[in-house]
Amino acid sequence: MTYDSSEVEEKWCSERRNEVADYLKVHQVEHGRIGEWPAWHLMPYVSIWAIESKSSPGWVGWWVICGDLPTDYVSAEKIKHPRDALKAIATRWLSAAVSMARGESSPGFSVGSSADWKALSPQLESRAQLLQDCADEGELWRDL
Repeated sequence: MTYDSSEVEEKWCSERRNEVADYLKVHQVEHGRIGEWPAWHLMPYVSIWAIESKSSPGWVGWWVICGDLPTDYVSAEKIKHPRDALKAIATRWLSAAVSMARGESSPGFSVGSSADWKALSPQLESRAQLLQDCADEGELWRDL
């Protein structure tokens, strides 16, 4: 599949938005509107979505990451930019990967079953490092 057409991009972003909505529902995250378009994305790998605060309408309350990686979210209380959300999620995942490699749970983040943690740890670490690399790459953020 080629990812250089606006139609493909529209479809990909729409599918990610639906995934975000499903994720928030399953995790019972109280929120307002989900952005119509990602705050930032690198198709077909990752997207960051601004989620409106339910208690402060018109303000971002959450950032959600979605794509070819685990879907996750962070509070926007102290994170005001999607680049910073990407960094925060990468940091959390790197820490979780270390815990998972030891067979231990990680506060605030879980992926897979505990029986699979040691096997999943390298994948999570790799994805986290790629996110950190994206956050560090200034050229990817020049339009924001």
